[in-house]
Amino acid sequence: MTTAQKVLAEVRDWPVDHVSAAVLSPGPESPVTVGDGHRLFPLASVSKLVTAYTVLVAVSEGCFSLDDTVDGISSSTGVVVAGPADATVRELLSHASGTGFSDRVREKAPRVRRIYSSAGFEILADLVTVAVSEVGLDFPTYVRAAVAEPLGIAPAELVVTGSAGHGFSASLDALIRLAGEFLSPVLLPVSLWDEALTPQFPDLDGVVPGYGRQRPCPWGLGFELHGHKFPHWLASSMPEDVAGHFGQSGTFLWFHRATGTSGIVLTDRAFGDWARRRWADFNAGVWGAVGTDGFPGA
Repeated sequence: MTTAQKVLAEVRDWPVDHVSAAVLSPGPESPVTVGDGHRLFPLASVSKLVTAYTVLVAVSEGCFSLDDTVDGISSSTGVVVAGPADATVRELLSHASGTGFSDRVREKAPRVRRIYSSAGFEILADLVTVAVSEVGLDFPTYVRAAVAEPLGIAPAELVVTGSAGHGFSASLDALIRLAGEFLSPVLLPVSLWDEALTPQFPDLDGVVPGYGRQRPCPWGLGFELHGHKFPHWLASSMPEDVAGHFGQSGTFLWFHRATGTSGIVLTDRAFGDWARRRWADFNAGVWGAVGTDGFPGA
């Protein structure tokens, strides 16, 4: 048994009814998995990774640009999308538009505070829908056509319903395929992916739900960036350019392009003290194990 397998096996002792987890690395044993690869789990905010990547594919296909506004896209399509008229796609993806968490009303001026917003991702999904409606698609069908099908993710393994910020469900197998794409993208140009994983408005402070205020609170285009956040669900021993997201349903996915590594955990217990007490140490163990097993990492 490799070191990574030993660390990953720890999830079997977590206080959850069901758990599926995986570690991806450049080695021949990858991925190492635990649990049912096909069981569906609510993703909560890990849904934002699916939405963000879909929006980036839409940008790469010329549906709109990162710096187009809600009003500009509405005007060009003839369909009004509710939300701050001058908010840009870039601001919405990076939680810098000033939009509140659960509704589409601005709480602050743009680019002054990182306000974590599920409503902003619902706006983004609507912008994709109006941009692709001429070819008979909406956001869920575009996710299927532009992201899931090219990656070989079956419809039953990724269910895109409800809020684009927190409503989806997926299996471990689906997220393994998605993480593989994040590590070595084939659906996006490298330049756009580089930009997506670069801190946007890097000086902004903000709050990571469950972990408190972070100064600064770096975020890419839909992807949380580790930076030097503390306390945090990622370990202090992990590099600042680790990217990913966690969800209030007890889920997370992180990846590190430079080392070709990723960690995924899906559970059926809502995030709480049980997760705060375990996740950073667990991820430190995974990070160290990947290096111990002889892959780039620690």
